[in-house]
Amino acid sequence: MARSDVIVLGAGIVGTSVAVHLAKRGLSVALVDRGGAGEGTSYGNAGVIEGNTVFPAAFPSDWATLVRVVLKRSPLANYHLAFLPKIAPWLIAFRAASQPERLAETARAMRPLFARAVAEHEALSEESGAAKYLRRTGWLKLYRTEAAFAGVARELELAAALGIANVPLDRDAARVLEPSLKPAFRRAVHWTGAVSVSNPLALTRAYAARFAALGGLFFSGDARTLHRVHPHWRVDTASGPLDAADVVIALGPWLPDVLDPFGIRLPFAVKRGYHRHFKAQGNAALARPVLDADNGYCLAPMEQGIRLTTGVEFAARDAPPTPVQFARLLPKARELFPLGEPVEAEQFGGKTWLGARPCFPDSRPVIGRAPGQAGLWLACGHAHWGLTLGPATGRLLAEMMTGATPFCDPQPYGAERFLQ
Repeated sequence: MARSDVIVLGAGIVGTSVAVHLAKRGLSVALVDRGGAGEGTSYGNAGVIEGNTVFPAAFPSDWATLVRVVLKRSPLANYHLAFLPKIAPWLIAFRAASQPERLAETARAMRPLFARAVAEHEALSEESGAAKYLRRTGWLKLYRTEAAFAGVARELELAAALGIANVPLDRDAARVLEPSLKPAFRRAVHWTGAVSVSNPLALTRAYAARFAALGGLFFSGDARTLHRVHPHWRVDTASGPLDAADVVIALGPWLPDVLDPFGIRLPFAVKRGYHRHFKAQGNAALARPVLDADNGYCLAPMEQGIRLTTGVEFAARDAPPTPVQFARLLPKARELFPLGEPVEAEQFGGKTWLGARPCFPDSRPVIGRAPGQAGLWLACGHAHWGLTLGPATGRLLAEMMTGATPFCDPQPYGAERFLQ
């Protein structure tokens, strides 16, 4: 039987970052996962470290968009009809949290984390030898109509109030930044403070290597075996039982598998998403990720090729993949950028990547103690921002666990907000 001060369950970008920050503070830490570091949900993102984020993703505010989603004609979202009764309470809460005043409240509550996002990645990537994966070119959000651009006026106003740098551009100015873009849009916003990642998997693996260099140990094990052996927590691993006084659950979409047996039920859901990689035609290239805001997809330059991400899909976490959104968005993407041949197999059942974003309806993560369970800590529910907030979350939770002064007030991220 092995013992450590802390067991971290989940080796995605969040769990790995937590493990690194705890190890840097002198604790003996064991990182446990069924797979390798960064191979789950953390692998499939658009690679944007969104220190510039203002508003979270929101429930559609106009009936035209909502009707298109309901009729399965929108690239923004897909759903499995049989799953709707189960997800309905979460969607109702999500819609309530998407009201303008609630979005502004969330923006302000999340600002301290986002304000540290880029700096924490830069610090961790430097000491991990991973700075080569970071691009400091910002990212570009495109709007196909003047009306769509006008719809972000409130976001830009709040960004100015919060001191978040951005540069509104007309089409010609945006194409100076990205000459390979076709003129299928009218306006753009260059969020200059964002950093992007050319290989999210390699970045997480570099952070895991840094964890190992600090003396941390990686174990292959199933988080669902977590149980109490008084006064410790125990997890069964391939190397035998592993005990610790404290456990951090950073399991992304698998959070309920571990929390439910302890009677901790939080309003949790997943938003599934897909990506494929494509070659670019000729000499076409992108210097930064580009979001087609009207259609909900991102084109991100990766080491594997141009990554095309989809909008969200509401379905059971483990349901078979249904990557139908590609048929809706590929024509739109090719209007915007000269995508070439796919890098992976195109056919259904091929190598289209599917992941599940872990989400709470108020678009805030839970960072802090688990309710009613001494020594159990949570770092979960980062939704679209797992890559962005991994290192900042790791620092905040490590400060809380070691009695240091947290760099920001953790109260807005406590699980208690769902139990009042």
